[in-house]
Amino acid sequence: MKKLSWFNKVIFALNIVVTVLTFVAYVLPFLAPKMFPLLSVLTLILPLFLLLNGLFFVYWLLQLKRQLILSGLVLLLGITFINKFYKFSSNDTAPEEKDFTVMSYNVRLFNLFDWIKDRNVGEEILTFINEQNPDILCIQEYSENAKVDLRVYKYKAIFMEGKKIRTGQAIFSKYPIFNQGDFKIPEAGNNIIYADIRKGKDTIRVYNIHLQSIKISPDVNEIQENVDAINKSKSEQLFTRIREAFKKQQQQADILVNHKKDCHYPLIICGDMNNSPFSYIYRNIKADLNDCFEEAGNGFGQTYKFKYYPARIDYIFAGKKMKVKSFTTFAQFENSDHFPIMTRLSFTE
Repeated sequence: MKKLSWFNKVIFALNIVVTVLTFVAYVLPFLAPKMFPLLSVLTLILPLFLLLNGLFFVYWLLQLKRQLILSGLVLLLGITFINKFYKFSSNDTAPEEKDFTVMSYNVRLFNLFDWIKDRNVGEEILTFINEQNPDILCIQEYSENAKVDLRVYKYKAIFMEGKKIRTGQAIFSKYPIFNQGDFKIPEAGNNIIYADIRKGKDTIRVYNIHLQSIKISPDVNEIQENVDAINKSKSEQLFTRIREAFKKQQQQADILVNHKKDCHYPLIICGDMNNSPFSYIYRNIKADLNDCFEEAGNGFGQTYKFKYYPARIDYIFAGKKMKVKSFTTFAQFENSDHFPIMTRLSFTE
């Protein structure tokens, strides 16, 4: 530090702070959110920490300073996180007759309450689904009140709650569903459902999940207003909401993990996790399954319309007995606050 100018000393001090925060974010996926709920927020912005460490590394490299070792080590340790955030190339393979496709889509009640100023959103979503023609379709925030006709699917598992406006999750399938159910999660507006599906001689257990929302607006300006507000109670409410959401997500994830332990069928887990791929929730649910984006995706894989940040909070996981042959994020299709995702799978021989 003695050979550094006063400016570089300040830069290195900031470098150390970012390094410490990055290490904490690395460890958090192994710690239950109930233990450190507010610290878990760091997992949401881990890509930003990686980017900052990259900038620090380049800064010291250009000056040939040994301080580059600090950020270099951090980036080396975090190399396994990069594929969760960005895929440099896809691994698409040619379609075969034995393949089948799975789509997951949070449709936001098919725009039932006109969040988007377009009365045709429901029909546009239906047209899109028909065009993509997935063999298995998992929908979060489903509502029959929107009157979107999905009768093309002969088999379905739909679980909804509510009186006037009934909402919930749905699984639609071209293959027979012979067993289905949902989890009664206490004090949660969201839900998890499942269906056992027969595809020829094979049987698949499909879970459709919608975990507790953090309820952060996709408008960055609104978040900034909360943080900068003179009335600090708004900022406190924001962090309280995040803390409580992480706790509920852990409760929901634990219920799912315990339930799937008793399942001997190959698993597919689809849905809106409302959390990042760097989180404890993600790590706990994914376990030994394949993240289809990591296997065959491309680019950032953004699934949520958040300004200036490519948030990936929707996932499709597939069991080891299935090969992931392609994965697509339809980021150009903006008829919900989420983007639809679809994978093409086949059973390994």
